[in-house]
Amino acid sequence: MPPGPTTLRIAIDTGGTFTDCVWVERGRIRLLKVFSTPQDPARAIAEAVRRIAGEQAITLLHGTTVGTNTILQRKGARVALVTTAGFEDAIEIGRQARPRLYDFFFDRVEPLVPGELRFGVAERTGSQGEVLERPGPQGLADLQLRVRQQHPEAVAVSLLFSFANPENELAVEKALAELQLPLSVSHRILPEFREYERTSTVVVNAYLQPVMQRYLEGLGRRLHSHGQAAAGRNSVFVMQSSGGIAPLATAAREPVRTVLSGPAGGVVGASASARRSGVARIIAFDMGGTSTDVSLVDGEIHASTQSEIAGLPLGVPMLDIHTVGAGGGSLARFDAAGALRVGPESAGADPGPICYGRGTRPTVTDANLLLGRLQPRRFLGGAFQLDLKRTRRLTREWLKKQHSSLSLEAFAGGVIRVVNATMEKAIRVVSIERGHDPRRFALVAFGGAGGLHACELARALGIPRVVVPANPGALSALGILGSDVIKDFSRTLLWRASARLPLAELEREFRRLSQLAREAIASEGWRGRITEARTIDTRYRGQGYELAVPFTRNLVQDFHRAHAQRYGYHHPGREIELVTVRLRAAVKSPQAEVTRRAPAPSAASPRRGATTEETPLLFDGRPQPARVYERESLRAGKRYHGPAVITEYSATTVVPPGAAFHIDPAANLQINIR
Repeated sequence: MPPGPTTLRIAIDTGGTFTDCVWVERGRIRLLKVFSTPQDPARAIAEAVRRIAGEQAITLLHGTTVGTNTILQRKGARVALVTTAGFEDAIEIGRQARPRLYDFFFDRVEPLVPGELRFGVAERTGSQGEVLERPGPQGLADLQLRVRQQHPEAVAVSLLFSFANPENELAVEKALAELQLPLSVSHRILPEFREYERTSTVVVNAYLQPVMQRYLEGLGRRLHSHGQAAAGRNSVFVMQSSGGIAPLATAAREPVRTVLSGPAGGVVGASASARRSGVARIIAFDMGGTSTDVSLVDGEIHASTQSEIAGLPLGVPMLDIHTVGAGGGSLARFDAAGALRVGPESAGADPGPICYGRGTRPTVTDANLLLGRLQPRRFLGGAFQLDLKRTRRLTREWLKKQHSSLSLEAFAGGVIRVVNATMEKAIRVVSIERGHDPRRFALVAFGGAGGLHACELARALGIPRVVVPANPGALSALGILGSDVIKDFSRTLLWRASARLPLAELEREFRRLSQLAREAIASEGWRGRITEARTIDTRYRGQGYELAVPFTRNLVQDFHRAHAQRYGYHHPGREIELVTVRLRAAVKSPQAEVTRRAPAPSAASPRRGATTEETPLLFDGRPQPARVYERESLRAGKRYHGPAVITEYSATTVVPPGAAFHIDPAANLQINIR
């Protein structure tokens, strides 16, 4: 059931270094950052909830990295795959694409299901949905026995053309239900064509099911142990990769939809914050402790259905987010040729950077401290002091062991340039490589480290403006707090069209999807106005990949324009194919209005005047005096000039020489790059 009107809603985003918490108290947004506990993420969450709510009943809205980390670390369940006889190895054959074309020693990603756990069943459904062969009772009994003998922890079922007719898949599902194991069935999770991508998605779902279920149930028990009586099964909601929240039961049943849970909240929060400042075209730049997530939003947030995690394709809707291993905790090193490298290895929360007191290897955070960009006594609002003396000593010792003659300043500057190059490339991937000119967008910087690097990246890419939202270090949690309830449904058609669209037939298909969406929303008890977005995956006949185009009477012309923008050309007279119809249904979050209108605490009560403290900063190897401001001391509308360091509880922002900045009426920090 949806959260009650009297419970305290807390949004929590678990990151690699910090766990960010956001809630609304007396109509005002509040936040708390605590160190993450990677070995047991629920421990940090339970401690944060205890500090925030005490014995008060709560509803938890959670962005989690459990699914992502499980895939990256290959620590999921033992999965059995049941598919059409003769297609058992499709999951390993995959596609012919080579990630590194000229690397003779490249090893392909091993499938999550080994050969002995793949089972074929004698059945066949035709491409138009006609049942050509049904699985017999004896065959199903034998299948059940063979699966049982391998002792799997979860089962994935993906039969050929089940998206066109699920009859045979339902029969297999019924037979395997007696095993009393988590079942992932393709026509429920992804009723679309392309058997490899569909099977991969269903396998990933089964791989995550037991892990996610144990995690969420354990989280509920921890919250109960702290007196949070409302944090049971129906009071925990999880952020989905598509940008909407779902109840615990849905997340446990379909965890494949949560693998980009936290980053999705960041995109939602960045878009909402920028819109408050009248900015609709943005590049979201989220730099945290272990990674950087970038996403382009051109007016509206759009989800992609052709994603990949750790080399495994996923076909469920996910916000189009590109991730690189570059964060505040990314470790510096020298390769065999003596070149400086940064990441993707990270110090994480334990041991963390040197300046946190436990780490022994230099990180990006340490480099920013050595360059004066981080103020040791102003970190987390002064609640945690960075150890500059220890950082200098251990970095010198580390450089000596590496036989490097670089000075501390030269080394730190090199670390910043290398990590910036990695993040600049990531921004190019989501903009220039997809037909978008970054000079026409604003860079919205958030995450604990985003503001430290945003201006340099914007200058390198010609982006004219940087927007740093209020409380940037917890923006992902804020996005989760204000996220809508979202349900995505799809169905593959493979219809041909020329100048005339089969409008009546398409309307009928969308009505079917709409009915499914409304039934799902009603079954979870959500109330409110349901809005729907309709798109069709469209391509030229003969192409292998599609573009998602909004469904209107002008769909054909819109597709030609979209194709020209993405690929630089189009074929006006060529026949097109309508491949997959998609419907997204949304119910507004009860917190959406609060997160839209409530200014953050750091900008709510500005002090009179701004601090005149100065600190030396290194830009391009040259020291320059820079003013240090507390963000809450900046007067709204007043224009300031760099170089400057702007500190606040959740993050630090560095403004380079020549840039001007001000706080706008929406409490966002606007930086104009020259």
